[in-house]
Amino acid sequence: MPHTIQSILARDKAALEAALNLDAASARIEVQCLLQAALQVNRAWLLTHSEQALDAEQQARYTQLFERRLNGEPIAYLLGEREFYGLNFIVTPATLIPRHDTELLVELALQRIPQCGRVLDLGTGSGAIALSIAHARPDAEVTAVDASSEAFNVAQENARRLNISNVRLLRSDWFSALPGERFDLIVSNPPYIAASDAHLAQGDLRFEPRSALASGTDGLDDIRRIGAQAKTHLNEGGWLLFEHGYDQAERVRALLQQNGFNEVFSARDLAGIERVTGGRSD
Repeated sequence: MPHTIQSILARDKAALEAALNLDAASARIEVQCLLQAALQVNRAWLLTHSEQALDAEQQARYTQLFERRLNGEPIAYLLGEREFYGLNFIVTPATLIPRHDTELLVELALQRIPQCGRVLDLGTGSGAIALSIAHARPDAEVTAVDASSEAFNVAQENARRLNISNVRLLRSDWFSALPGERFDLIVSNPPYIAASDAHLAQGDLRFEPRSALASGTDGLDDIRRIGAQAKTHLNEGGWLLFEHGYDQAERVRALLQQNGFNEVFSARDLAGIERVTGGRSD
């Protein structure tokens, strides 16, 4: 018996709630998104054709997507995209999934970029941070680097699809491809989870690239490395901003102060967690 959109939604919403501990609204949205992908339709069409039955090919595509999601695979990877700062980004398992908490880093960066300023995004991944900044500030000259060739390719494709031209993308292990270059602002959402953290084996993190998540025994190895080198790549008065873990703000402030940064501060995300820490180069 063919299944209709309405019947699939009623059945599978409950299954996702139970398997992934989702609330009812989130589970419903996820099933709708999977149906849209399987049927290759937009949300408006889906909502106005609830009695439409899936044909065999559509049912097979949907079932495959749903079973992968039921096993915990992130919906962003299943759909191949994620919205961030009002833009739609391609994401793949080669990149971290852009999260709304990171929009705080973009907002704080935008407040500190001088007219026609030079911006560097370290470890750009999908390009979400760099491209969001470049889109909001077309006068800025943005450079984005990543050591991963796979992530670099995703960022390139996102820049092309979004038609953002004031971004230069480079393969680089942090500053290695930037000898002698200086910027007015450096931003980074680097790996910051401790290598032994149990969360790496839970939820979406199980599917994301470990190299973009874990950084030494306390999660701060890459932040230390960037902090130690950043001042030689900053113009006078330039800013360095990091996203970091929920319990790392105090230690990141101390690291910035040890490296000679002033006006060191931390900013809280919408959940009240100190999520971004920064300092200014003298």
